[in-house]
Amino acid sequence: MLDSSQYSSRRQEQKDKMNDVKLAVLGGEGTGKSALTVRFLTKRFIGEYASNFESIYSKHLYLEGKQLNLEIYDPCSQPQKAKFSLTSELHWADGFVIVYDISDRSSFAFAKALIYRIREPQTSHCKRAVGSAVLLVGNKRDLCHVREVGWEEGQKLALDNQCQFCELSAADQSLEVQMMFTRIIKDILTNFKLKEKRRPSGSKSMAKLINNVFGKRRKSV
Repeated sequence: MLDSSQYSSRRQEQKDKMNDVKLAVLGGEGTGKSALTVRFLTKRFIGEYASNFESIYSKHLYLEGKQLNLEIYDPCSQPQKAKFSLTSELHWADGFVIVYDISDRSSFAFAKALIYRIREPQTSHCKRAVGSAVLLVGNKRDLCHVREVGWEEGQKLALDNQCQFCELSAADQSLEVQMMFTRIIKDILTNFKLKEKRRPSGSKSMAKLINNVFGKRRKSV
């Protein structure tokens, strides 16, 4: 049985954990993953660039009455036809932003494959991933004149896989990028709250079982 100091320590650990939010931004090469991430973090548009190094960015923000420690994982550029497992990402991330380029149909196919990998039943052993918040983003809306993927297609893919969806331009829409990241973070916080609500009921049931067992033993002594 925990004493008051141990209980307080345990609660503080849970609280600290609640304030950590881990987000992975995934998508095909050249879709603007890094541009979106840096736009959100700095409000500056850096354009497209290739990187051979994966990065984890950290940002402190205040949202819904909580001080959050946000970590954003931005993988190195990866060819869209490359094989991927996402094993480490599935276990690490609380939520995913899946990015495709509306002017590149192959990037949409890759985004679809990523979502299927996250949602597939075979990953049910990783409950954190299957129940994670996912936001599908059609980037480069400023290139509508060479669009290859319709808005309706993105919306349908998102609905079919229980994802949020939006179209925007990292180049032209700084405010929309801010709102997009805020949206997925709020979804992650909602998932945290749902998990917290489930824990007490299980704890109470276990406490009741223990009391029934040990309570009877005390009476028999």
